[in-house]
Amino acid sequence: MSLFRSSDLIFRSVLLATVIFLLIFLLKELIGSKTETNELLSSPVLVNTNVFGFVDDTLNQTTETVSNNETLSEILDPYFLQNTNVSKIAQISRNIFDVRKIRSGNTYHLFTLNDSLSTLEYFVYELNAIDYVVFDLRDSVNVYSGEKTVTIRKNSKSAIIKTSLFDALIENNASINLAVRLSKIFAWQIDFYRLQKGDNFKVIYEEEYVDDQMVGIGKVLGAYFSHYGKSYYAIPFIQDSVYQFFDENGNSLRKEFLKMPIEFARITSRFSSRRLHPVLKVYRPHYGVDYAAPTGTPIKSVGDGTVESASYSGGNGNYVKIRHNSVYTTMYLHMSRFAKAIKRGTKVKQGQIIGYVGSTGLATAPHCHYIFYVNGTPVDPLKVELPPSHPVKANLRNAYQIQKRLVMYELEKVKLPADSLDQPPA
Repeated sequence: MSLFRSSDLIFRSVLLATVIFLLIFLLKELIGSKTETNELLSSPVLVNTNVFGFVDDTLNQTTETVSNNETLSEILDPYFLQNTNVSKIAQISRNIFDVRKIRSGNTYHLFTLNDSLSTLEYFVYELNAIDYVVFDLRDSVNVYSGEKTVTIRKNSKSAIIKTSLFDALIENNASINLAVRLSKIFAWQIDFYRLQKGDNFKVIYEEEYVDDQMVGIGKVLGAYFSHYGKSYYAIPFIQDSVYQFFDENGNSLRKEFLKMPIEFARITSRFSSRRLHPVLKVYRPHYGVDYAAPTGTPIKSVGDGTVESASYSGGNGNYVKIRHNSVYTTMYLHMSRFAKAIKRGTKVKQGQIIGYVGSTGLATAPHCHYIFYVNGTPVDPLKVELPPSHPVKANLRNAYQIQKRLVMYELEKVKLPADSLDQPPA
């Protein structure tokens, strides 16, 4: 009897263990299944968007350039626009982009459905290599601007001048924009119209890339120029929240301009691309600022420079043109007379009197018409942004010394071509 009881007990124990094992197994499977499901639910859905930020996998893309005098209406005319028209698009986009400012030569992209109507879903206009405007034309018109992702690569160039700075950079496969940057940085130290054979330079700078295409020059990280045997350094340093350049002694590389050529003068006409001329009674550009003052009021040069012209010319009347350096030039029109000794080739100092207010030429009242040129192009002197010319402040000297040593060490590692006639000091 005891033998049967013992066998029954063993059977029940095995059965219980089996049931427990099965329960544990099923529980693990259930937990694992839920975890896997949760992981699937919580995993982000990857959406492949194009460079302009929207999905175009099912769309046809056409890329074109704006033709001469081509308008938005002419560009979109061959395509079907659902729920909108060009006038509505122009009205909605006016706060983002004025469609009348579409320029010939710029690139645009058309994204259409694969249907018989070529229904236009997106129109993308590229302002430049980086900035663009997207016109989302699907259910309702939505216009927004964006920027392509820009990557920065550090690069350096060195060259010996044979003919000009531009030619030297071209020979070294560098951007012409780099020449413009260097001419502005060293504008007060070097006359780039009088470079001599054997002058040389080194520059460390940033290149901006979209994908693998270089689209521009970023910051200049340091530069050295040897001109007529004299060495000039440009050390970048942020002071007063401005990225500016100083020499090895902490002095600013640029000189300051006076705010205006006449003291206590009144502005009667500002810089404008379209103004009704008071004498000719036609609309024409007014590339300068008019300062009204009594006849005979002294007119001063806003900066150091050389007089290029001091003569009479029809509408300009008596005028003086001063070249301050290879970047900046100023003109002063309608003078009653010139100051003593002011003639072509005269060296003038900042604040020096060069003439006197008058109304010669096409002028209705005594005033000085003041023009400010940057690289030969007139700009608004009241809006042109020029960094301050103060030296490095005393409380920033230690930080500047560290920056200077780092930049000069990096410039020393940039080697000039073997036939250099001048090597920078260590």
